[in-house]
Amino acid sequence: MKNFFAEFRAFAVRGNAIDLAVGVVIGAAFNQITTSLANNVLTPPIGLLLGGLDFSKLEVSLGGKSVIAFGLFLQAVLNFFIIAFALFLLVKVINRLQANRKEEEKQEAQQPAESPELKVLLEIRDALHSRNGERA
Repeated sequence: MKNFFAEFRAFAVRGNAIDLAVGVVIGAAFNQITTSLANNVLTPPIGLLLGGLDFSKLEVSLGGKSVIAFGLFLQAVLNFFIIAFALFLLVKVINRLQANRKEEEKQEAQQPAESPELKVLLEIRDALHSRNGERA
């Protein structure tokens, strides 16, 4: 049993589990933001353009208290497209940043590193130049 808890602790504090937990929390907050954007900012002007339509009240009665609330479904679809577009932009920015970093690394790798032999030869050259300059 002690080994089980040790394994669980190793799993829980491993980087992937913590990264996943942070991702879930940020995703939940992002969901609230996009839901509010769709419901409170984008849907009302669209409804106004459609003649004062309130999407949250669009429904079809099936008799009794049963209804199909397709307006809420339309808001959820709009939410999906907003989230998908925002994630697309986020991934695009991250890819661009990674490409820039890789390009910088490639440029650094292309610059030849000075070998110890080259340093010694440059010192000898500089010494000879200064020595010849003193005689002249």
